[in-house]
Amino acid sequence: MNVLVTGANGQLGNELRLLAKESAHRFIFSDVNKVPGVETVYLDITDTEALEIVTSAFPVDVIVNCAAYTNVDKAEDDIGFAELLNSTAAANLAALAKRRDATLIHISTDYVFSGNACKPIPENAEPQPASVYGATKLAGEKAVENSGCKSLIIRTAWLYSPFGKNFVKTMLGLVSSRKSLNVVCDQVGSPTSAADLAAFIMTVIDGGEPFPTGIYHYTDEGVASWYDFAKAIAELSGNECDVRPCTSEEYPSKVKRPHYSVLDKSLVKKTFGITVPHWRDSLKACLERISSDESRH
Repeated sequence: MNVLVTGANGQLGNELRLLAKESAHRFIFSDVNKVPGVETVYLDITDTEALEIVTSAFPVDVIVNCAAYTNVDKAEDDIGFAELLNSTAAANLAALAKRRDATLIHISTDYVFSGNACKPIPENAEPQPASVYGATKLAGEKAVENSGCKSLIIRTAWLYSPFGKNFVKTMLGLVSSRKSLNVVCDQVGSPTSAADLAAFIMTVIDGGEPFPTGIYHYTDEGVASWYDFAKAIAELSGNECDVRPCTSEEYPSKVKRPHYSVLDKSLVKKTFGITVPHWRDSLKACLERISSDESRH
């Protein structure tokens, strides 16, 4: 199969690049951002004409949309651009998939929910986004569903990897340079390795058509607060920083972040027959990769 990956120079896209090296499928990795030494087709997914040109030269069977506006705080002031990337671009890709009879795998987020739940959230729970980011991502989901294309919408949360900027890399810098650190303890979710999510997406693609379409939740197993997550990062990386719990009120934010965003994975495990790694095991593997990469430089 021919697979187009958008937003390929982000965390998830880079993990898919690594797995694609061992894949029998043909991949084209696209982004608006160039990275030296990384082969990338320039593609602006907000430009419908550009999408037509690229996919005319490269007939696609599957589109994996990893592109998104993910700066949660900045989105509150940059509503137009967030809508363009998270909603309009998703609609463009869905329309393209419909015309090409391709399957769209679209990545979404726990932020489509209010964050006020008290038990793992199933796919059919009522979305109630409390931020511009969440609202634009939900609009993207609706655009994909309303297009009539074959689609899998995968909601995930707390994504990290050795690539780009993320909580793990930020915390590594802080715990290695500070004696103590306060981290929020009243926001709970499931840290998720982008490598694990990429592996699941490859499982979907390798399963071939007909794809089990619909909305699925995928995060790593287990539950943690940001404090638990940061403490594990310090411990597993061998840093002695004193990580201390604090409340959200101590760190006022423009955005109301979810207090509880644990996603129910029963459906994805049952449908695809997968075993999901625990977040702590995957964190350890990620930290080892980061350490190995640093040792080579």
